[in-house]
Amino acid sequence: MKKSASLKFQPLSKYPLGKRLSIRLIDYALYFLILMLGKTVRFDTSERAGNNHRGWDMMEQFSTDKDLCIAAFWHDRILLTNYFWRFSNYAAMVSESFDGEYIARISQRFGHGIVRGSSTRGGTRAIRAMIRLLKNERYSLTLTIDGPKGPRYEVKPGAVILAKMTGAPIVPILIEPRKFWRLNSWDRLQIPWPFTRARVFVSEPIFVSKDSTENDLRSSEEELQRKLDELVARGKQWRESKN
Repeated sequence: MKKSASLKFQPLSKYPLGKRLSIRLIDYALYFLILMLGKTVRFDTSERAGNNHRGWDMMEQFSTDKDLCIAAFWHDRILLTNYFWRFSNYAAMVSESFDGEYIARISQRFGHGIVRGSSTRGGTRAIRAMIRLLKNERYSLTLTIDGPKGPRYEVKPGAVILAKMTGAPIVPILIEPRKFWRLNSWDRLQIPWPFTRARVFVSEPIFVSKDSTENDLRSSEEELQRKLDELVARGKQWRESKN
């Protein structure tokens, strides 16, 4: 079977030698860091028992025959999210920036298809490519909904636009580690402690009609913002509890 172009590494020839070496070094270092950390983390999906809805069915780990969807999560959760849904049938949009080069490679090493672009660079072309992956190659899609540069925890319109154009519902998700470090980056990136517990939260899907007006789209963005904020609050409540 022919390998999808979305799974192939992008050539680094446009970069000078120093940057090519940096990308390769960071790529391997972060991949093995996430892999080793991920193997020690105890993922907890017990939330499903009390919140068993269609969103959970769509996000079932490792499944390739589930209904297609657009999974939306915050940029600071990218490490554990990438690991937990590794080798699942998902494709992601990654920035065309220098940082995006090694992020894309790490994601591809975990079996995710990649489309290059963002809300600020290559956006229209990237959205068209994401639609082709969903419709033609049957990938679900993932979006770091406040990326690539923030503002942190502020929903951008990409997921809602994709949902309108494809008919695929948006599923808000969040992985909350019990213990973690935060980097001093714009997103306050979370790095989980080894052997910590992490709970997986999934919200009910958001459906966006193909006939949605601009007001409808804004309402859908507000709903997505509200659901992701609620997941953060639930995650914090769980993290600070003794359960």
